[in-house]
Amino acid sequence: MTATLPTTASGAKTAAGASPADVVRKAKEAGVQVVDLRFTDLPGTWQHFSIPLKELTEELFKEGIGFDGSSIRGFQAINESDMLLFPDPASAFVDPCLEVPTLSLTCDVSDPVTGQRYSRDPRYVAQKAEQYLIKTGIATTAYYGPEAEFYIFNSVRFDQNAHEGYYHIDSEEGIWNSGTNGNPNQGHRPRHKEGYFPVPPVDRLQDLRSKIMLALMASGVDVEVHHHEVGTAGQTEIDMRFNTLARMGDQLMMYKYIVKNVCHQNGYTATFMPKPMFGDNGSGMHVHMSLWKDGTNLFFDPKGYALLSEAARWYIGGLIKHAPALLAFAAPTTNSYRRLVPGYEAPINLIYSQRNRSAICRIPVYSKSPKAKRVEFRAPDPSSNPYLTFAALLMAGLDGIKNKTEPPKPMDVDLYDLEPEERKHVKNTPGSLNESLAALEADHAFLLEGGVFTPDLIETWLAYKRAKEVDPVALRPHPYEFFLYYDV
Repeated sequence: MTATLPTTASGAKTAAGASPADVVRKAKEAGVQVVDLRFTDLPGTWQHFSIPLKELTEELFKEGIGFDGSSIRGFQAINESDMLLFPDPASAFVDPCLEVPTLSLTCDVSDPVTGQRYSRDPRYVAQKAEQYLIKTGIATTAYYGPEAEFYIFNSVRFDQNAHEGYYHIDSEEGIWNSGTNGNPNQGHRPRHKEGYFPVPPVDRLQDLRSKIMLALMASGVDVEVHHHEVGTAGQTEIDMRFNTLARMGDQLMMYKYIVKNVCHQNGYTATFMPKPMFGDNGSGMHVHMSLWKDGTNLFFDPKGYALLSEAARWYIGGLIKHAPALLAFAAPTTNSYRRLVPGYEAPINLIYSQRNRSAICRIPVYSKSPKAKRVEFRAPDPSSNPYLTFAALLMAGLDGIKNKTEPPKPMDVDLYDLEPEERKHVKNTPGSLNESLAALEADHAFLLEGGVFTPDLIETWLAYKRAKEVDPVALRPHPYEFFLYYDV
């Protein structure tokens, strides 16, 4: 796996296919003082520790460096805690968010006893998915382009304990502040669901988004566009150019890290929570996918519906067939299902269509170029672990191609406005995380093909999500229950 990393904020350059010697030499040339070693836990959060530059040697890349796997969510038990990290030289970039010149390296996780890659390392799952794709003979490359939305607030407060539970969000851009009296109120705020594309001063975050974009580009992430999204109070989207599956997993981890840190440094707080506010759009992560072989896009056919090939249609068939199970990874929080409700552009309908944003699979028709033809799966959200989500989507699509799975007929209408008789034939996404986990438990054989996912990883995921998220949320009183029931 290679990654092109252009000049960084500190002037360092790292090249595609860089060797350990290249990384060490260029780090010294760039004046790097600290090396940060990063990896991803099972739920999908970056973890790290740092070493001085003098400890960055070619031997480190070969021999690895130890850490305590029992302290990482979803990893090892305490009696088997020793684990090894192996830095990937192709992942190197100078961190644009830190004051002390710091080189970041994404690492792979291995078991020091067996010497084998660790089956619960999400990055390894993504790499195995790419290898499996090649072994099938169907294609050689899978390209992914996620559109990760997020909110930028000025402040957030929340707490949960035995005698209270609450959250409070505030944003200088929130429409609810139109009547605020105190400091001079300058007005100009996007109304609920009217935040898409207004210019400043309604869009108050233009410069902040530009700073995020420039930091991403300085880190080697190719950005195509940034803009205000539909929601009031700072909903935002910054889109990266498509890349290969595992590399895009790396980039999405970089993306979330850089977004949060640039916002923090400028006095804001960013969240990738799918539905932080009631009454306005949630934050999704629509994922664009295409399969290529020998330089040819396998999803294009000039005679097909929406210029789609048979392979693309079967790929969609696999996505829709396995959608309930996929959402256990792609919409993996209890909060994800506050977003997946009718309205708010939520893709809850298990159908496909060109242009139609109410379908779970949309076929963009901006361009008739064969290179541009792709499938957009709209149910994922940015709380997901990108490595596991992208790998699962690929495995579902390949299962569809291998079995020639036909999706339901495309529907080019607003699916929310269907008559009841038409509506009853359209299936929906699961209504809760618990339902999606049950679907994954019943339907995961397609994920085990080629050893991409393992039974151990799936069992660990199910147990973790139920014990740490589903059950704790179900046990606690909800603030709205007091509104509904206090006077019963």
